[in-house]
Amino acid sequence: MTPPNPATGKANAPLRIGLLCISDRAASGAYEDQGLPSLREALARCLASPWQAIERLIPDERALIERTLIELIDTHRCHWVLTTGGTGPARRDVTPEATEAVATRLMPGFGEHMRRISLAFVPTAILSRQVGALREIDGHAALIINLPGRPKAIGETLEGVRADDGRVLVPGILAAVPYCLDLIGAPALQTHEHIVKAFRPKSS
Repeated sequence: MTPPNPATGKANAPLRIGLLCISDRAASGAYEDQGLPSLREALARCLASPWQAIERLIPDERALIERTLIELIDTHRCHWVLTTGGTGPARRDVTPEATEAVATRLMPGFGEHMRRISLAFVPTAILSRQVGALREIDGHAALIINLPGRPKAIGETLEGVRADDGRVLVPGILAAVPYCLDLIGAPALQTHEHIVKAFRPKSS
């Protein structure tokens, strides 16, 4: 199937993005949530095309995470879901398992590359179990990506690693997301190229 042309068709339709923060303490009100604001700020900085956010803040409960992912995609028809939190080795960290449980196909390159980016900043990036996946149902498809839990790392993962002179040393994952969304039939996503330049093959 030929993917949508990002310059036509769905280019002006707003992309629906599910923002899901997973944190026991933030969900209980023990401290102020920083995950959702960090997701919103990072996307506002990077995205140049219209988008709508549907937000959820929930505790680290696998069944609840699965239900929320299904709600965001199947009911609210989100095209892209970003989670933050619950991807480490602690016993309560179950976001990757919940993501894989609702996925129809895994996208392992996202997890591999997110760890590569984070290793430029912290050696403990090897402890991360972040995954990327697709959920396809009733003619609708969505990309799910587990971002890190640290607010600062959310922007780093999306934007990548730059040298002091501004050269891109390691591209952020957002460089690959727009073309992935094209391929699954989502509205075209454009980025602010001075922050992160989306890559699309010339043939697209």
